[in-house]
Amino acid sequence: MKWLALSLVLVTISDAAFAQARMSTVNRSCAANRQSVLANGAIVLGTGGPTYDRFVRDRRFCAHGEFLEPAYVPSRDTDACLIGYRCKVDAWWD
Repeated sequence: MKWLALSLVLVTISDAAFAQARMSTVNRSCAANRQSVLANGAIVLGTGGPTYDRFVRDRRFCAHGEFLEPAYVPSRDTDACLIGYRCKVDAWWD
């Protein structure tokens, strides 16, 4: 019974650590970051330090009343890489 409890604790700890891992745009090339957005449609990426954001391929990944804003992020090979879009709330829907 002790082994079962210990196993559950270890699995829980490893899952929590894994869930916190997030790809960072600053560690990857601009092309790799752009490809991640295109391949996933919508993805959360770190943008340096503790900051992160959700990036989308097109409007289908935004909620009703949101619009697209071009998303520029720092990457390994450039300071301002256009990787896709961010969904922003339209002032009419506030």
